Amino acid sequence: MTAQDHVTEFVAKVVKDMGLNLEAQVETTADGTRINLAGDGAEALLARRGEGLQALQHIVDSAFRKQLGDQRLLVDCMDFRRGKDNELRQMAKFLAEKAKTSGTEQNIGPLNAYERRLVHLAVAEVPGVTSESIGDAAVKTVTITAVKR
Repeated sequence: MTAQDHVTEFVAKVVKDMGLNLEAQVETTADGTRINLAGDGAEALLARRGEGLQALQHIVDSAFRKQLGDQRLLVDCMDFRRGKDNELRQMAKFLAEKAKTSGTEQNIGPLNAYERRLVHLAVAEVPGVTSESIGDAAVKTVTITAVKR
């Protein structure tokens, strides 16, 4: 049984113990492995801007950190995070273009490590700008600036 199988089994058990009737589907993407949850009771994980889903992700990260190593594993529910990730990428690109055209640095955040990674990757796709994480602890702001010529 692989680490992914253990995590999927663990996630399925946790949501079942929460009284939720959710099915876990595993998807391998370029960014890593994604466990998608769907079914009755999904709104319990998505209430208050996905706080339950974030908590479940934190539990999985903490419990399986050593087993997963550098492997990325994301827990999603009803494509909630996929949608939020796409919004964040679009916002990062928009701010990168704004920084490039206006010459004024743009800030986005506070963001956790996963969100900052998405922003840095999106900004890297826009020529003429750079991004940098600023702040303390796990939640930081990303500053996007135009490259001076």
